Amino acid sequence: LVFLVKMSGGGAKTTSHFIDKPLPKGKTEVSLSAFSFLFGEIVNYSQTRTSSLDALEDRLSDIGWSVGYRSLDLIVYREKPGKRETKIVSILTMIQNTIWKALFGKTADSLEKSIQSESEYMIIENTPITNRYISVPNDRSHLNCAAFVAGVVKGVLDATDFKTESVTALNHLDEGSRIPRTVILIKFANDNPTTV
Repeated sequence: LVFLVKMSGGGAKTTSHFIDKPLPKGKTEVSLSAFSFLFGEIVNYSQTRTSSLDALEDRLSDIGWSVGYRSLDLIVYREKPGKRETKIVSILTMIQNTIWKALFGKTADSLEKSIQSESEYMIIENTPITNRYISVPNDRSHLNCAAFVAGVVKGVLDATDFKTESVTALNHLDEGSRIPRTVILIKFANDNPTTV
């Protein structure tokens, strides 16, 4: 659609209709306070509907799974159009860098392969945003709200057809440190593409 607009001076200028213009990229970041508030409400809502710590972490993981599964298409379309990762190390590197940055505003701290098993990998986050503003009562001190992040990783891997046995969030306290870091432990099934 093209409209003609009269200008002073007798000439005509063509302008396109707003429907013909591409959508703006928009602001892709959400404020930390908004995310913290919403995530705190998700934890509170989930906590009132579960009776055990494991059930709460499973519920957070399920919510994270739907976020990871649904956001993969959008992030790949924006960042890597036309490219599909087919190797385990490639998809994990994409999760560590591209997916993590799109969802949490920074890349994950590290990606490591387990020395005990060929099919285990770890994404390490020293201070996950999901644990930063959640106050955990003493009776639930073992709660790791990063189960949500583990669910996101599982959702992305499921959306890309990589089969996993489990994806879990674990707290790991290093020697000399008072604050535990979070390790997302990924155990792949044996019938996946090559790791190279």
